[in-house]
Amino acid sequence: MIIWRAGLIWLLLAGTAHALDLSLPAAARQTVTRDTDPDSYLAPTSAFENGGLASVKIEGSIARSAWRLEAPGLTPLQIMRPLRTQLEDAGYRIVLDCSAEVCGGFDFRFAIETLPAPNMYVDLRQYQFVTAVKGSLQSPDAVATLLVSTTDTSAYLQIVEADAQGQASSSSVPEGAEDTQTLAPDTPAQSQSEMAAALQNTGHVVLAALDFGTGTAALGQGEFDALANLAAVLKDQPDLRIVLVGHTDSVGGLQNNIALSRSRAAAVRRRLITAHGIAGDRIEAQGMGYLSPIASNQTKAGRDANRRVEAVLLPAP
Repeated sequence: MIIWRAGLIWLLLAGTAHALDLSLPAAARQTVTRDTDPDSYLAPTSAFENGGLASVKIEGSIARSAWRLEAPGLTPLQIMRPLRTQLEDAGYRIVLDCSAEVCGGFDFRFAIETLPAPNMYVDLRQYQFVTAVKGSLQSPDAVATLLVSTTDTSAYLQIVEADAQGQASSSSVPEGAEDTQTLAPDTPAQSQSEMAAALQNTGHVVLAALDFGTGTAALGQGEFDALANLAAVLKDQPDLRIVLVGHTDSVGGLQNNIALSRSRAAAVRRRLITAHGIAGDRIEAQGMGYLSPIASNQTKAGRDANRRVEAVLLPAP
């Protein structure tokens, strides 16, 4: 049974007439927010078909947030249904409502804007997506999209609200400035079970919160939860093999970035071998430079997200 908060969690765009308030489950905890004003947002209005999807563009105040719920055993639809009802009660019209298979699975997920892991986790086989609009579809006054995905132990919810009438608030980004991503102080590290699920279901997982010196491949000496959890997954499943793939932002030349990203992946490999006792023949290290971004390199938040190391599952020998 889902227990809903008696008090509302307010998701507000300051100064707007269409500020959205949703009552979230009692177990919900915010992991990330990113608000930009003015900005534009492409909200999908169709499933991914024939190489693309239809969308509606809205310009104004954009509020993005992700939430994590400790809610084992729930399906994405169980989380989504009461939220969908609240949208309709608030005067929104549902224009897209689909599950992973109907939306388009992998293609749909990577065609839409999604906050980066570990703050927002998406299982490509278990998610539900809703787009809702106020006003006409051709020129909406406001748009809200909800994305819900679940693991065996947790649920993740992303909310994006775009308001065409929104006014910039004190926390918004001045025109011409870079937007920022603010993580909650207690943002959870990826758990061992979530990493295992991601590797099996999507074939890869981002290793969160690794610390490298600026422009170098020197991995910090801290105790990185992501590496400890990945090592635990590898120890629990001794047949698994992975390749660590380094990625950079688009600042600088391609060859230098490929070399840097490969060196960072190699540093993570060495740490897994020396500090966690993982056999070297189970881990490869490669670098992609800036060739595989997961966010726009035009913003600081996007560049931060793109600088990462991922673990990619290899076929069994």
